[in-house]
Amino acid sequence: MIYYHTRMQGRNYHFFFLNKMQNIDSNIRTIGLIQMACTSDPEHNFQTAAQYIRDAAKQEAQIICLPELFLSNYFCQTENPKHFSLAEPIPGPTSNAFAQLAKELEIVLIIPLFEKRTDGIYHNSAVILDADGSIAGVYRKMHIPDDPCFYEKYYFTPGDSGFKSFSTRYGKVSVLICWDQWFPEAARLAALTGAQFLFYPTAIGFQECDLNESEQQISAWEIMQKSHAISNGLFVASVNRVQKEKDLTFWGNSFICNPFGKLIKQASGNKAEIIIASCKLDEIEATRQSWPFLRDRRIDCYKNLNKIFLGSDE
Repeated sequence: MIYYHTRMQGRNYHFFFLNKMQNIDSNIRTIGLIQMACTSDPEHNFQTAAQYIRDAAKQEAQIICLPELFLSNYFCQTENPKHFSLAEPIPGPTSNAFAQLAKELEIVLIIPLFEKRTDGIYHNSAVILDADGSIAGVYRKMHIPDDPCFYEKYYFTPGDSGFKSFSTRYGKVSVLICWDQWFPEAARLAALTGAQFLFYPTAIGFQECDLNESEQQISAWEIMQKSHAISNGLFVASVNRVQKEKDLTFWGNSFICNPFGKLIKQASGNKAEIIIASCKLDEIEATRQSWPFLRDRRIDCYKNLNKIFLGSDE
């Protein structure tokens, strides 16, 4: 069980933050990404994440996102039933603790969790906490991989709530998780719900056998997500973990890009750090006016996207 304790300096800091809130530019939103090295100790990871969040808030971050499954090592490298003990409900001890922190600092938090929905049903999820501490929504990962060192199908039931955006104090936020980032349909559906910011909490790395092509993998990962920003005209923020865990080396490189896919800020590939970026909301409309991809879609011609294959065997 994880607990969060309010301290006197936290309350003093809260009043300082409130004073700053009164002077916020209505066109600017500031995003913070927490690139972490995760351990096998959930309490340590929780306390580390909480401190990083405080540090990001001091730098005026308003929407802060943690990496996928940040409370533990990436346990999906093996299939082991003992790891189900890491799961918890939403709301639950971790989401409740971070809800207190979100309310204290008046920030929006995106907290990825191993969710136990009911007996026998587990999800790779993220809870979106609004700046008053309330739950703005929960996203459950839709695309579940099953590859060497990424045996997620053993643990996670695919999400069933679709692709959504969630209204928060600082804008409409959509969350997709890791493997979701390779599917343009998911990003497009999120954009069509009104998302201004698309977050990808992630745990991605390479095996030793892939070392020679690791730079190409990282480049493809970055290009794919930038393409979602461009084709949908929104801000994209992807946050990864770092360091080697068993057979995987997590490559970091967390980044934030604008609606035209231009990098605003990017982290290193090998150290824990916070990145902060200011995003101008009017760039969304300006980009969509200049590059009207949403306007020019031929929705009358896409009906076959609901089919697996369009070959001659149909």
